[in-house]
Formats: sequence, structure tokens, C-alpha cells
Amino acid sequence: MSAHGLANLARGRAKGLPAGRQGGLAVLAAMLMLAALLAAFVIAPEEAEMGDVQRIFYFHVATAWAAFLAFFLVFLGSVAYLRARALGWDVLAVSAAEIGVVFTTLTLASGSIWARSAWGTWWTWEPRLTTTLMLWLIYVSYLLLRAMVEEPDRRAAFAAVFGIIGFVDVPIVFMSIRWWRTLHPQVVGTEGFNMEAAMLPALFLSIAAFTVVFLYLLLLRTGLERSQQEMVELRRRVRWLQEGGGG
Repeated sequence: MSAHGLANLARGRAKGLPAGRQGGLAVLAAMLMLAALLAAFVIAPEEAEMGDVQRIFYFHVATAWAAFLAFFLVFLGSVAYLRARALGWDVLAVSAAEIGVVFTTLTLASGSIWARSAWGTWWTWEPRLTTTLMLWLIYVSYLLLRAMVEEPDRRAAFAAVFGIIGFVDVPIVFMSIRWWRTLHPQVVGTEGFNMEAAMLPALFLSIAAFTVVFLYLLLLRTGLERSQQEMVELRRRVRWLQEGGGG
């Protein structure tokens, strides 16, 4: 590889939205989060049985939604990578997986706080909790698998297969309260939402806020991942040149 080629690679930048648009997305995320907090803690009525603890529900559902969205993108990126063998899809998959693990952790933590108040225990092995914990373990294992394989193409291929298979647990988590007896309330039933109409704006605002936060984090993480991959490739090629590969 020529010195000119190395210079071009060194000057390569992670592709993504311009800085101004990323800043706009960050401002939108902050505004939506403030609106969601206001709606959840001030505007939404107090739940008759659980009281103020129920307000965790709005963010619990929103983080779960963001996690599901992240893992769907892992699935989408994995399928696309196996078809096109373009590392850009692998970048999307690993970035979404890392963020999805964070949101799943928040879902489990907020669910435990709610469970302590509603059920008198921090944890119980009921279907929704158990399948969600399995989901967290699956994608932590996905990230560990990636860390164990150094060669980029093999790592991306193994991770893609794992990411596709792991996504099977997402619909299982969602349907668990319909397939098995569970302590979890069913938010959406055959006749619509099983909650007061006055609570819905807080729920929708929370979902919108965490969706935008997820998209903003995804843009940042994919840019970082591209930069990391370019740096690794640059170091590999410099080492190749130092070993006499350039003739």
C-alpha cells in the first residue's frame, strides 16, 4: 500500500449526520425528555393502588421499547451483512447491540424497583422477567463473542448469525404475558390500552423521548465504531509496511 493510500486512510472520518444536525437531535432528545418527565411526574394522575411508584411505569415501558428497537436493528444489520458482506452493516449491528444492552439493564432495574413496591420482592422468576433477563444475557454474550474473534470478517459473520438467532427472544418477551400466567399487567389488550386516558400522554412522550435518545446514541456509537475500525486497519497496514510488505 502506498504512502498516499495510508494518508487517505488516516484522514478518513466516520460518516454520519453533520455536527449541526447531531446537535439538533440532541436538543430534541433533551426537550422530549423534559416533557416526558413533566408529563409523568406532574400531569399524569396518581394511580389509585400503587400511588407515585407507578410513575416508574412510563420510563420502564419506554426503555423496554428502546431495547426492542435496538435489537431489531441488530437483526436487520446482521441479515444485511450476511447478504452484502459490507462492514457498515456490522457497525450498525454492534452499535445497536451495545445500546440495547444498556436499555435492557435500565428496564430490569426499573422493573425491580416497581416489583418491590407492587409484589413485595425485588425479583421473581415470572415469565416476563425471566425472558427479559435471558434477552440481556443473549446480547451480552453477543458482545463477548465479538471480543473473542480478532479477524474482522469472521467476527462480523459469527456475530451476525448470533444476532439473528438471539432476536428470537424479543417476540417471546413481548408475548410472554399472553402465553403464560404472569404478574405483569397487560398494557395493550384486545380493546386498546388498559389504563386511564389521562396517563397515555405521559406514556407516549416517554416512548418518543427514549426513541430519539436511542437514535442520537446510535449515531454517536456508529461513528465511534467506524473510527475504531479505521484505526485498527491503519495500524495493521502500517505494520505490514514495516515488515516489508510495501516492497
